[in-house]
Amino acid sequence: MKIPDISLLDLDRNPINLKSYEGKKTIIAFFPAAFTGGCTEELCTFQNDLDEFNKLNVNVVGISVDTPFALGGWAEANNIKFDLLSDYKKECIELFDVVFHGLAGMEGYVSSNRAVFISNESGEIVYKWIAENPGVLPDFKEIKNNL
Repeated sequence: MKIPDISLLDLDRNPINLKSYEGKKTIIAFFPAAFTGGCTEELCTFQNDLDEFNKLNVNVVGISVDTPFALGGWAEANNIKFDLLSDYKKECIELFDVVFHGLAGMEGYVSSNRAVFISNESGEIVYKWIAENPGVLPDFKEIKNNL
């Protein structure tokens, strides 16, 4: 699988095509919802390791179905400096097969499951981890070992 040709909105509501991350290894972290404990812990862990990823020439991108407004407030509250993209149309989560129904018992609510993909410089997905359920955090050491 290659990074799909799909555009998502950044925090300023500008379209960003995922293919624009080709040329560098990229960690693509799907997460269910901003302002939740597990997602905050996960993305803050990526933020804490951002200098290390930058030295390795690795992008980090977070994707959720939240609006750019919610993601912007959450990024500011948690000092997240890497790209957060809004899949508000829920198209990207379908392409990566990480759709989750009923987050936090909310019947009919559709979000992303927690998942991490790593692409190489050519945009090929070389690592995939999808949580058993959104409450499970990824193994951050395993992610680093697969860069």
